[in-house]
Amino acid sequence: MIFSDKESHEKRQPAVAGRFYPAQREALVREVEAHIERNVEKSPVLGIVVPHAGFKYSGDVAGAVYSRIEIPDTVILIGPNHTGQGEAVAVMTEGIWSMPMGDIGIDRELANAICEETVMAKEDSSAHRFEHSLETQLPFLQYFKKEFKIVPICLMRMKVSACKVLSEGIVRAVNRRGKSVLLVASSDMTHYESHDRAGTKDRLAITCIKNRDPVGLFETVQSEKITMCGVNPVTVMLLCAESLGAKKAELVKYMTSGEVTGDMEQVVGYAGMIIKDC
Repeated sequence: MIFSDKESHEKRQPAVAGRFYPAQREALVREVEAHIERNVEKSPVLGIVVPHAGFKYSGDVAGAVYSRIEIPDTVILIGPNHTGQGEAVAVMTEGIWSMPMGDIGIDRELANAICEETVMAKEDSSAHRFEHSLETQLPFLQYFKKEFKIVPICLMRMKVSACKVLSEGIVRAVNRRGKSVLLVASSDMTHYESHDRAGTKDRLAITCIKNRDPVGLFETVQSEKITMCGVNPVTVMLLCAESLGAKKAELVKYMTSGEVTGDMEQVVGYAGMIIKDC
């Protein structure tokens, strides 16, 4: 498929269906249902931190978060760029994301507003073509809300100063719109260390998020050599949330892949967190 940023009918095909999650609708619904929590109270939130591994490994963490939140009509998805393709801050501004549970449209107005509010954000679909960090959020969102639009943003590694500039542009665009949004920061935590070591390192990062300290998070991840792939997306989300009135952050669930596979020597950590304005 040839991708063009200028074609509103552009359709992004799933990159990891059949690998990270089932490719068939019915099987995917069953898989999502295996990871959600029932009879939990839902509340509106400003932002969330959720993992993006295969559902077998991180689905319980993602499901615990999505089970607890109310989803507005627009979701800003911010994830790390694992492929190295595209712009440093790549915003897909037009088109459709095709998924086993149905197509999802892009909020063109808000996506374009973000690009207008900061020169850092560039219209680009190529960074999203094979990237899994945002795609893996969509089945959970679709399970809990039938109709919504997305603003997909894919980030290369950048300095904390750049995170601040980007967050300011996103907030200006959101305020221009005057409607509530959900900010989803996609990130796994420590990669390929022991279960105990991962837990020790990840607690340091989680504490920074609970304290709503984006700069502290960024600096802690660097100084402690925490292999948190989405530190930039989480930093940007926290900065946005603070400007939008965040007052509380809480950990919903933490686990490692070792708790699924039994291999406690080489794990990946997963944290699910919620940021609220009350």
